[in-house]
Amino acid sequence: MTLPPLTRQGTKGTDRQSFQRSASVTSRTHDGVTGAEADRRWMLDALVEARGAGARGEVPIGAVVVRDGGALGQGGNATIAACDPSAHAEVVALRQAARRAGNHRLPGVTLYVTVEPCAMCIGAALQARIARLVFGCVDPKAGAAGSLFDLAADPRLNHRIAVTAGVEADAARELLQSFFRARR
Repeated sequence: MTLPPLTRQGTKGTDRQSFQRSASVTSRTHDGVTGAEADRRWMLDALVEARGAGARGEVPIGAVVVRDGGALGQGGNATIAACDPSAHAEVVALRQAARRAGNHRLPGVTLYVTVEPCAMCIGAALQARIARLVFGCVDPKAGAAGSLFDLAADPRLNHRIAVTAGVEADAARELLQSFFRARR
């Protein structure tokens, strides 16, 4: 049995609760797909970016930034190729989205990423003022959206991000595990 993704709203002043199960969300795409199905579709696109990163020898993590039902930015990990420790998939996608939008602030966008973002990537998302984060598998060692830290909902910060976890989690986890298994 597959459980629906975990969802937590990220508004100011919300009570800090655990993730809750939710079968639907309110995102909408141009082709009429809404909610969980839209999240799944965009996560599949992020998984394509992750596979591309893995094929280049990078850790297979991918991200897609979506606004108004269309991709505004996408990318896979590129830290090795770019000789840039900040070239995580999320940062690559956010940079591309900001350039396309002509603004460093990206209100109303959703960031889809295959693995729970680290503190640096959540920091970039908070600075961009994204509305929502959807991720695949959790990262218990470095996750900053609920696992190790919960920066997306930290009441000390001036912005919160709504978080949906667990979309295509098995596929994202398997991609990472097979990547690292091949290197051992």
